[in-house]
Amino acid sequence: MKLSITPKRWLLTAHILFAAIMLGNMVTFLLLSITIAVTENGQLIESSYQVMHLLSKTSVKASTFGTIITGILLSIWTKWGLFKFYWIIAKELLTIPIFALNLWGMYYWTLQAFELIESSGARADIFIVQAELWIGIIIQLISLLLMFGLSVFKPWGRRTTVSK
Repeated sequence: MKLSITPKRWLLTAHILFAAIMLGNMVTFLLLSITIAVTENGQLIESSYQVMHLLSKTSVKASTFGTIITGILLSIWTKWGLFKFYWIIAKELLTIPIFALNLWGMYYWTLQAFELIESSGARADIFIVQAELWIGIIIQLISLLLMFGLSVFKPWGRRTTVSK
């Protein structure tokens, strides 16, 4: 089934909005992580982790599912297909770590950091969790920017099928 132009545009709009929300979440995580890194204010640190954890339970998960579902539907219901073009396959591969980081990593790390802060945990433990969170944020930001670029430039063209 192929979509006509109007439904396709609505689906593409939804996909772009979900992806923008994902990017906005990660920029927010980055800004809050920078705030945590440069402040000594315990209340501000605790509040920052609370906000990140709330986002990880809500808009991070919703935007991840929304982006993946609309992306799959766009691939299936348009000329692009799931495996016809190298740039789509690259986006699918970049989605795998983002999916794991958004559904598991961000939730777990922010919960762990918040619990360590509340229980006055060791500074080394908090540093390790914050480092893991930084790595997750950076991986996601780079992956999202690469996927946006792939969507705009559509490099490498169509896959050729080898017939025997």
